[in-house]
Amino acid sequence: MHAQGCDGSILIAGASAEKTARPNAGLRGFEVIDDAKSQLEGLCPGVVSCADILALAARDAVDLSGGPSWGVPTGRRDGRISSSAEASSLPTPLDPVPTQRQKFASKGLDDHDLVTLVGAHTIGQTDCLFFQYRLYNFTSTGNSDPSINQAFLAQLQSTCPKMGDGSKRVALDKDSQFKFDISFFKNVRDGNGILESDQRLWGDSSTRRIVENYAGSIRGLLGLRFDFEFPKAMIKMSSIEVKTGTQEEIRKICSKFN
Repeated sequence: MHAQGCDGSILIAGASAEKTARPNAGLRGFEVIDDAKSQLEGLCPGVVSCADILALAARDAVDLSGGPSWGVPTGRRDGRISSSAEASSLPTPLDPVPTQRQKFASKGLDDHDLVTLVGAHTIGQTDCLFFQYRLYNFTSTGNSDPSINQAFLAQLQSTCPKMGDGSKRVALDKDSQFKFDISFFKNVRDGNGILESDQRLWGDSSTRRIVENYAGSIRGLLGLRFDFEFPKAMIKMSSIEVKTGTQEEIRKICSKFN
């Protein structure tokens, strides 16, 4: 999610750029976008925006991980603002559900979109620093977050020791981090969510119902539903506050403004 909408602002390099904000500390893969851009500039200079490349790459990452594919609407232009200060509007791992709900609603996304898009955590990783606090002294009486499954807690504590390396990478889906599937929702149901914000989806009656639906008890049947809903939510999110026509610019290099 971009603070500025879907305009490639996350790709800009610089000391106060959006990518330096704390919620974005774990982002990786910028070189993939740069590579695609340099190939496109060689073939048809000044035509395909970095914002479009990012939306297409997100779709391809899901497709290549065994998830659904979808037609990505294109024609976005690249924004000319990238500010780490503006990233305060982005969701963070500390957000309770009402805060998550409010941040998504401000972009026109509802509870169904929220849970569906968070389901992207079926692939990828996070850093220990984003959830370490849940493992030790969460309650300020030295206890861990009671919503963590006890067997899983021991596993997480050995992966992320108390004074350990905060930048150590951990799968967001403990069962199949390279496969786009519904096991993320089963993990949330079973107290095996990594980020506090993910696990909290089970504690709110509205979001819990959606998690339950996706986690399903009938194998395969409801798994199809997530595959069907995820593309719709992605198309909706990738259309937030887009710049089109002659607005803004089409960058020559994705990490810097023209």
